Amino acid sequence: MKQVILGTAGHIDHGKTSLIKALTGIDTDRLKEEKERGITIELGFAHLELPGGKLLGIVDVPGHEKFVKNMVAGATGIDLVALVIAADEGVMPQTEEHLEICELLGIRHGLVVLTKIDMVDEEWLELVREDVREYLAGTFLADAPIVEVSSVTGEGLDRLIQILDELVQEIPEKEVGHLFRLPIDRVFVMKGFGTVVTGTTISGKASVGQDVTIYPEQIDSRIRGIQVHNREVEEVRAGIRTAINLQGVEKAMLSRGDVVASSRSLRPTFMVDVRLELLSSAPRKLKNRAKARFHAGTAEIISTVVLLDREELSPGETCFAQLRLERPTAVLRGDRYVLRSYSPVRTIGGGQILNPLPKKMKRYSEQRLAELQILDGQDREAVVETFVKMGGFQGLDLDSLQFLANLSRSRLESILRGLKSKGRLMEFDKERNILIHQVHLDEAQKEILGHLKEFHSQFPLKPGLQKEELRSRLRGAKSPKLFNFVMNALAKQEEIVQEKELVRLKAHKVTLGSDLEEIRRKLEREYLKAGLQPPYFRELKEKIKEDSVSDVLDLLVGEGVLIKVKEDLYFHRDVIEGLKKRLVEFLKKHGEISTPQFKEMTGASRKYTIPLIEYFDKAQVTVRVGDTRVLRKK
Repeated sequence: MKQVILGTAGHIDHGKTSLIKALTGIDTDRLKEEKERGITIELGFAHLELPGGKLLGIVDVPGHEKFVKNMVAGATGIDLVALVIAADEGVMPQTEEHLEICELLGIRHGLVVLTKIDMVDEEWLELVREDVREYLAGTFLADAPIVEVSSVTGEGLDRLIQILDELVQEIPEKEVGHLFRLPIDRVFVMKGFGTVVTGTTISGKASVGQDVTIYPEQIDSRIRGIQVHNREVEEVRAGIRTAINLQGVEKAMLSRGDVVASSRSLRPTFMVDVRLELLSSAPRKLKNRAKARFHAGTAEIISTVVLLDREELSPGETCFAQLRLERPTAVLRGDRYVLRSYSPVRTIGGGQILNPLPKKMKRYSEQRLAELQILDGQDREAVVETFVKMGGFQGLDLDSLQFLANLSRSRLESILRGLKSKGRLMEFDKERNILIHQVHLDEAQKEILGHLKEFHSQFPLKPGLQKEELRSRLRGAKSPKLFNFVMNALAKQEEIVQEKELVRLKAHKVTLGSDLEEIRRKLEREYLKAGLQPPYFRELKEKIKEDSVSDVLDLLVGEGVLIKVKEDLYFHRDVIEGLKKRLVEFLKKHGEISTPQFKEMTGASRKYTIPLIEYFDKAQVTVRVGDTRVLRKK
């Protein structure tokens, strides 16, 4: 069933509250102060059953300039506005400001109600009609019905109800949305029930027993009960005035401006990127870093307006801006907001939220402005791709992407399938569903290949670079998951070769000149001749006295010709293999070997025996049991 919320708008004392009472029998002024002063201060709520069977929810807003912030809170989520203008006064300052707020909030349906017609004659009424129609030209109410009523005599009320019924039929069905959100406009305690919050459900649906989170404080709760127009219901959906009884939450923990939402669905933020329109009626230019009052949902937060492509914004102009907030909020891409000047307080502009969780943005950045241009568009595939691209080398997990793009999971996954098939996005961490843009993968690959090329140029005799050392040099693919993903991709493309912990360009081959080939032969000869009692490498360096001897040693180790047993101590592989064969045969025959027995087998001193037996432990040939070694079971 289609649900519609009607909101009033208009200047103080133009008869909004009296009109609602005459229509519904409900007095929306519930506070003692409102009764005493005769003005509406807080939001009021009523409902009206229309002839067509629809139940119309009604939000009555205050008209006094001091309470416009309450009006903005009440206008959140309304589908239809009744702009109330007193026939004896005509258009007044708050008439104009309320209409501007409705336009900024994207309200597109409404009517004009001329009240107090019992106080004027027909000639005056005709002048007011002409004045109102002229004033509304160019606004969303330019062609709206104008209904003349008297809340005192009842004249015109039947026609008003008939027109409301017709308008409700014409308003398109509200898109439900994938996330339940209810911006709180009232918090109170009901005896026997506990904490109750009210507001207009602006998206999604919720049911009794559902887990919810209250933002921005991220308080987890559960829905104990739901009421709509004083009736208990099991479920509520977008477009309905709702009262929710929350479980396990104290009244003091909540306030107007908080949002009840699907469990763990939103992200608190101190910044939002926006499209900002400064009203033509704004009294002055808006300067960069000016203070302003940010209104979104039912929240009002002092903000600093950072203009991203200029020093000041003139009335009637639009630009991209970043609003930096004094306290956190929780919003979604596509939400409308209103901006009011810090002092004196009046509505100066507003627009739409483009990024609900941005980083601090550098001004005059062509890249960032281009990204916002895309986020301001309607191409959802481009929006999804842009958010992933903005994630940089860290990438973006699926839950965060869903929040940023404000899409249902099924719609998002459909878009991602298309982007992946085009090679625009890749999932480099399947366990955590982290996506990265191909641009950053290309950059990471180029950076890795560049470092390897530079390394081979500096150290042509080294067989390769240690993988962890390579990773430590990178600016981009620093995370182990991304690094391994990129390395495997390069290996599949046959750009690199990975050999244990070493990596090299596939094209890299170590070629030795005749002088280095001679050093290689000398080293290999020395280690073969020395058998199980080789000199420490520092001793060989002094003996051979060639600058490149260390590089040639590394080459021999990389090729597996020499085996490093401990720091500065190397053995020829043939020597190690011969000893290993004898050791395994001994263990198969005797079951175990002691250190003295191993020393006797090698015929070497303890300075070689101990490192060698420990090497075989590390090589998983033997395992120590007490003071002996046994053959390790594979």
